[in-house]
Amino acid sequence: MDGRAIRVLELDKIFDKLRERTVSTLGQEHVDSLRPVADFYEVKARQKETLDAAAYLWRKGSVPFGGIHDIRSSLKRVELGSVLGIGELMRTGDVLRCGRIIRQFLTNDIPNEWEGNIVLELGRQISVFRHVEDAISNAIISEEEISDHASPELYSIRRSIRNKQDEIKDKLSSIIRSAEYRKLMQDAVVTLRGDRYVIPVKQEHRSQVPGLVHDISSSGATVFIEPLSVVEANNEIKALLIKEQREIERILAQLSSMVAEIRNELSVNLEILARLDFIFAKAKLAMDMDAISPRLVSEKVIKIKKGRHPLLDRIKVVPIDLELGTDYTTLVVTGPNTGGKTVTLKTAGLFVLMLQSGLHIPCETGTEFGIFGNVYADIGDEQSIEQSLSTFSSHMKNIVSILKNADEDSLVLLDELGAGTDPTEGAALAISILERLTARGIRTMATTHYSELKIYAMTTKGVQNASCEFDVETLRPTYRLLIGIPGKSNAFAISQKLGLDSSLIDRAKEFLTKDNIKFEDVLSEIEKNRIKAEKDKESAQVSKKEIEALKAEIEMEREKLEKEKSKIISKAKEEARSIIIDARYQAEELLQQLKDLYEKGYKESLDKELNEARTGLRRLDSLEESMVESYKVREFVEPPEDLKPGESVIMLNLNQRAVVLDKPDKDGQVLVQAGIMKVNVHISQLKRVDEQKESLEKMTRARVAGVKTHSVKTELDIRGLNVEEALVKVDKYIDDAVIAGLNEVTIIHGKGTGILRKAVQDFLKGHAHVKTFRLGKYGEGETGVTVVELQR
Repeated sequence: MDGRAIRVLELDKIFDKLRERTVSTLGQEHVDSLRPVADFYEVKARQKETLDAAAYLWRKGSVPFGGIHDIRSSLKRVELGSVLGIGELMRTGDVLRCGRIIRQFLTNDIPNEWEGNIVLELGRQISVFRHVEDAISNAIISEEEISDHASPELYSIRRSIRNKQDEIKDKLSSIIRSAEYRKLMQDAVVTLRGDRYVIPVKQEHRSQVPGLVHDISSSGATVFIEPLSVVEANNEIKALLIKEQREIERILAQLSSMVAEIRNELSVNLEILARLDFIFAKAKLAMDMDAISPRLVSEKVIKIKKGRHPLLDRIKVVPIDLELGTDYTTLVVTGPNTGGKTVTLKTAGLFVLMLQSGLHIPCETGTEFGIFGNVYADIGDEQSIEQSLSTFSSHMKNIVSILKNADEDSLVLLDELGAGTDPTEGAALAISILERLTARGIRTMATTHYSELKIYAMTTKGVQNASCEFDVETLRPTYRLLIGIPGKSNAFAISQKLGLDSSLIDRAKEFLTKDNIKFEDVLSEIEKNRIKAEKDKESAQVSKKEIEALKAEIEMEREKLEKEKSKIISKAKEEARSIIIDARYQAEELLQQLKDLYEKGYKESLDKELNEARTGLRRLDSLEESMVESYKVREFVEPPEDLKPGESVIMLNLNQRAVVLDKPDKDGQVLVQAGIMKVNVHISQLKRVDEQKESLEKMTRARVAGVKTHSVKTELDIRGLNVEEALVKVDKYIDDAVIAGLNEVTIIHGKGTGILRKAVQDFLKGHAHVKTFRLGKYGEGETGVTVVELQR
């Protein structure tokens, strides 16, 4: 990529933000070596790794990166056979521990659909050496201290040293506390001089304390003497310290050897951790910028939806929509100064560089980018006193280089093209340059104030106008980019708003050519129409939202009314059914009273009343059953689709079940058969029967009916009764069994002479609720019982 474009588009500032989000110098090295690439698949892979890392941050939060150190020099040293120091080994242990923790974080509790996640694959490649990690952790406490438990030998040596030290301290303490030596002491303390325990003695009494002098205070008033009684013990401590140091060196050599055995795997781990640090830094930057990975396309196009310049305040920046490379390859952006033209150029160029560096860009879904071979930018004033270059000359020098190097795979950004010289010549030169770039198919964006370029864009194929909106009333730019509309300079309007005498403005207008005045008037008219169209659009959108809200409210109200209607009808059905059940209970009580009177001898007068009561009771059963059947409120149903011959349907207008005989014709008529009758019915009057659901509903209705009375036994014993008494009990029992929902009952009449059996079976033949009956089988009671199958 062109270095000047990278500099003027401020990609380095984005990299600074990325560098701040790394946690190690190794990750920062990846940032330092990052450059935009032009290979489509490489860009796609870079974007995917950022997206994959962001998925981890959204799902699992921050990554535990603590403990990444640059130990490459240490690994090089152990490869050469050197022994690592305590600090080097400690940092190596940190890297081993960090790798293990990162591997667990990246590979545990991962959804199956994450297979192929680049970050997950990197995590699986990390090698874990827990034995080396534990050995270093157990042996080293800090960068300067080895643990007593690094080896049994070291523990024994240090315990001996501590015992000798305690022994010497006790001897010296007894000396300084004794009456003989107390007056000779400068201070009653035991101290160290060069690993030797000594006591502070006054200079004038040094001859009275036999021993070795190790030091004298700076004032000369105190002499530090090692009494002869502890010289041997101090010598023993010295020997133990030498032995301790040798053991420590042996431990360090052993640990270094363990590290040397895994140096290659550890080097790979280090590179993976560095890359993960870099990748997650990209993901954190994307989340902080509210950025996305745009859709990559093979064509050289730019399609930005609500793009925000990443270096501007994300709260204040106005998002832009921009397209380039589809219907036109050159975009000419016009508008007043400070209106956002340069920011638009920089946003497009910086997005390309960020995208091809593997960074996500702050925009919305729908954004598309092609991959550009290079980006060239001439933005800003780079006049050079040393090279005697004016503003125009510096710009032209850059443009000459761009025209020489750019090709159809390039993106060219030109700010204030043709400025800094005579307007007429500058405009002509700008048109010539744009014409060359457009003819070569190079994607180009240019900003200008020249009206000639606006006309050129309007009249040339492959070139499109755009403008940065300016609010004349507030004298402030809105920073909105308007594609297809050339911008006005608004110099007269701004000057008038700022208080310039209107006569001067009128006089200035007289110096404009008629063509210029006419063109500006056209632009003004376009701008007025655009503003009016936008207001109309906003008003229409508001009205549409209100209509949709009203429609939703009406639909909700309709559904609410339907539900209320269903509830009311259901409640009415239930109340009616309750009344019927109460009436049935009363009728049963009355029937029982009549039977009691019948049994007491009022046979002839009560026969008629009993039969009428039974008939009325059966009517109640039928009425109650109809209430249960119609419990479900009829609702609107969609006409059945794909009806096939043999399917069962309900004719809604007749509430009659039927079977489909033929498929619906073009008019929607279906031939069905209900009983022996065949008839054509429109498909809208049919409802498909769900056999499984219908079976379930029958069972439900049976359960509903079952609550109408107390439980009834499945058999009735009438042995010992005369015929009349037996038939009364059989009649009541069958009624109760039907009400209770029983399907089959047994009547025990005994074998005897067979008179009672014959009377019962004759009675059952004419009973409305008896479907069939038979004598019992072997094990059921044989001829002594009659098994009755009931029907409702």
